[in-house]
Amino acid sequence: MNDWLSLLMLCVFPAMAFVLALVASMMFANNLPLFTRWRGGQLNPVDEQPSVSVLIPARNEAAGIRQSVESILENTGADLEVVVLDDDSEDDTAQIVRELSDADTRVRLIQGRGLPEGWNGKQHACYQLAEAAKHDLLLFLDADVRLRPTALQQLARRKAQSTKAVRDGSIRMELNRGFDEGNSGSGYVGESLGLLSAFPHQETGTLLEKLLIPMMHYILLCYLPFQRMRSSASPAFASGCGQLFFTDRESYRRSGTHEAIRSSRHDGIKLPKAYRHHGMMTDCVDGTDVASCRMYTSAGEVVRGLLKNATEGIANVRLLVPFTVLLGGGNLLPYVVIVYAMTIGQDSASARSVNVALILSVAAIVLSHMPRWVAAKRFRQSIIGAILHPVSIVVFLVLQWTAFFNHLTGKQIAWRGRST
Repeated sequence: MNDWLSLLMLCVFPAMAFVLALVASMMFANNLPLFTRWRGGQLNPVDEQPSVSVLIPARNEAAGIRQSVESILENTGADLEVVVLDDDSEDDTAQIVRELSDADTRVRLIQGRGLPEGWNGKQHACYQLAEAAKHDLLLFLDADVRLRPTALQQLARRKAQSTKAVRDGSIRMELNRGFDEGNSGSGYVGESLGLLSAFPHQETGTLLEKLLIPMMHYILLCYLPFQRMRSSASPAFASGCGQLFFTDRESYRRSGTHEAIRSSRHDGIKLPKAYRHHGMMTDCVDGTDVASCRMYTSAGEVVRGLLKNATEGIANVRLLVPFTVLLGGGNLLPYVVIVYAMTIGQDSASARSVNVALILSVAAIVLSHMPRWVAAKRFRQSIIGAILHPVSIVVFLVLQWTAFFNHLTGKQIAWRGRST
């Protein structure tokens, strides 16, 4: 028994941890420039200014809606309107937007209709907002996001450039046959970038925010192959940030609109997937210099926010165990090996095996920390979160498994006073 345990702890587990950490760090290194480079010199001036409808679903958003709308109105180089839907708010959200509308005619307030059976509140609000928009370019924006003054023009340029690249053939798209039930697998090849998502700079305050909010970049850049995502329209590569989606009316209509994801609480994955189901490409880019957002303001909000839609992300039968192995194996297992190697007697294993296990484990720790440290610098994330990265992994996995068991028992997490 001890021989088998020593073999696992000093040979198999150290090698496994090293390989998992190495693969994740290499993926991060490859993805990082693809995710961030659009902020550079490829954003050339354009002669015409885009016309954009900025669409904000708002329910009990009095704390931040004014700052959000005012940041949009400061945008230059774009003909814009701001449409805010008040989704039965119980605070002063509607009154604040009315004041902004009175001061600037580019702002409109609409009242949301009653929530139909089977609809999620945000998806229903976005569906109504798209109906009310007057421009062909649509920016769906969460009420706690604040835009930089050139955000609209930059997003419009990126989408236009990517669409041109697709049509010129410099981006090759493949729609895998038979990848989804109900899809005919016709092999239709999309011809434009239908949906663009930018990840805003994530502001954090509480310790739990610093630990967990940067995990969105860690998961995205360590485990999504960006080159494949940008060369294939398969829904398997769908990804985005629900805080900011940029599209055009025709692509939005072809995707099935938000009605296609009406019951979802995770539009960050489900909306890009809907576009890809219809043969259109989607993309996600770094929005650190485009927008900022403080998603949650307390530890309780962080927990509820991550639990509410985790089953549509990682916390499901298909992905939970693989990601537990990937994250736990590459980030936590090295510490377990080190503790074991430092505590066993030398008569239980050769000193050489112990030394190799320690070297591999330390190397895995360095490799697993590296993406967090680089991301902390590039995306202006918390250093505390990078230092406590293993704690982040533990808490993240605990929340994913909690969400999974909540789903099995039928427990719903309420958000903004709703469980849908």
